[in-house]
Amino acid sequence: MKNQWIEFLYGRVTVKVLGKGIERFLNVLTKNGLHIWNVKRHGTETITFKMRVQDALKIRPYARKSNCKISFLRRSGAPFLLRRLLKNSGVMLGAAAFLFIIFFLSNVIWGIEIKGAKPATEYQIRKELDKMGVKIGKVQFFVDNVEGIQRRLTDNIGALTWVGVELKGTTYHLQVVEKNEPKKTEKLAPQNLIAKKKAIIFKRFVEKGQPVVDINDHVEKGQLLVSGVYGQEGGPSELIAAKGEIWGETWYKSHVKLPLVTNFKVFTGKEEEKHSLSLWNVEIPIWGFGKPTFKKYETEKNIHKIHFLKWELPISYINKTIREREEFQRTYSEKEAEQNALELAKKDIKSELDEDAMIIDEKILHKQYKNGKVILDIHFKIIENIAVGQPISKETPE
Repeated sequence: MKNQWIEFLYGRVTVKVLGKGIERFLNVLTKNGLHIWNVKRHGTETITFKMRVQDALKIRPYARKSNCKISFLRRSGAPFLLRRLLKNSGVMLGAAAFLFIIFFLSNVIWGIEIKGAKPATEYQIRKELDKMGVKIGKVQFFVDNVEGIQRRLTDNIGALTWVGVELKGTTYHLQVVEKNEPKKTEKLAPQNLIAKKKAIIFKRFVEKGQPVVDINDHVEKGQLLVSGVYGQEGGPSELIAAKGEIWGETWYKSHVKLPLVTNFKVFTGKEEEKHSLSLWNVEIPIWGFGKPTFKKYETEKNIHKIHFLKWELPISYINKTIREREEFQRTYSEKEAEQNALELAKKDIKSELDEDAMIIDEKILHKQYKNGKVILDIHFKIIENIAVGQPISKETPE
């Protein structure tokens, strides 16, 4: 196998020899160190064999001395292949340029489609995409991957609840879910309003229905607040959907722990970039060699798939951003820890409440410092809408 590669690199020719001194000619070649192989006889005065191009240039004097005539039948190997390529270099260059153009255009952004967004929100999205460099005519290698685009759009545009980003060929497809979508008007069935939890009535606003509780009344979970039954006693009644808000003072308990000493990480702003190609999952560096110069760092990797027309090739362009980070230790005093634990408890409580609920008071029931942590049990007073609908059966007697 090794000899075949050497012969291919040097080039080889097939030689035809005619004459009566063929055996003498072959012996002379062998004695002078000229390598020949695949010797074949074609009759009594004709043979063919193969030899290297550099040796073929030396055999004519030996042939004349042996009264033989030689001719070269076939040439093969790298030198002759290169010569043919150079001869047809115009065609080869044209083909290479064509393939390069197709490859380049297959990795350019040619379309951005946005679905599910209002015109104003779509304008914001396209403006933000322009800032990120995601625009028609831009090469895909030089923009964030779909996860990065999705994350930045969600972070930078407040009107979005969720956005899905998908790259299909040369087009980005965005599916958008907006915040505060208008609620569909629905026709409510007859219902009462009842208390969803124990509370003291703080204020009320009844749009439809017959209120049965007043300010400062104490109500239990499931107690009737607003009746959806209209009518006088003993007379016919009308069933409606009671509607309104009944605000009550409710109570919650929270148990929270917070360490006095916290370790956290920050980026220094220094970063390095590395570029590489991934070929069948084998990563080949093309820029930014060696190990990072930072002692502590985090790496963000963006992988861009390479396409040719509609096909995804087993080749990817990888861009790594290496950011230097530092670790710090933050120590709270007991008073600071207590205050931060209280704020943490408030956030936890608010996450369980409706947006319009209000915390009006908090009281620490129990406080303890143990194992480097502050431990608090906290009682909260909340003002919230406690009314929920309860369907009324249409079989209610008149």
